[in-house]
Amino acid sequence: MSAYKKILVAIDLTEEAPQVLEKARLLRDSHNADLVLVHVVEPVGYAYGGDIPMDLTELQDQLDKAAREQLKTYGQQYGVGEPDQIVTVGRPESEIHRLADDLKVDLVIVGSHGRKGFQLLLGSTANGVLHGSVCDVLAVRIKDST
Repeated sequence: MSAYKKILVAIDLTEEAPQVLEKARLLRDSHNADLVLVHVVEPVGYAYGGDIPMDLTELQDQLDKAAREQLKTYGQQYGVGEPDQIVTVGRPESEIHRLADDLKVDLVIVGSHGRKGFQLLLGSTANGVLHGSVCDVLAVRIKDST
């Protein structure tokens, strides 16, 4: 019996995402598990101060559309069907916890830069996912391309 049957892979859609996806593919294949890809788009109001009196709906829609297109590309490359490609809006840690619970996943995979000092004080999605998760969490160390 495999330890992992359903794996949630949370990616940020940067050029570093394939490092996380490759690790997820290996685990999927070795455990004969299902993969679910998720990208969380943060609400535009968070990035732009939230109290600015302007309608940012169009910008939010553009970000959502771009995320869906990129996730679809990754889904095709890594053999994950469209029903298992999720784009949602919210705080990444909260949305990943919610989806892990709703989908009853056994493992959440996230990327981690291993920041220290001041960068660590700013917080990290991987750290936020780890604390409060109801299942195993694998933080894949992102290797710098430099």
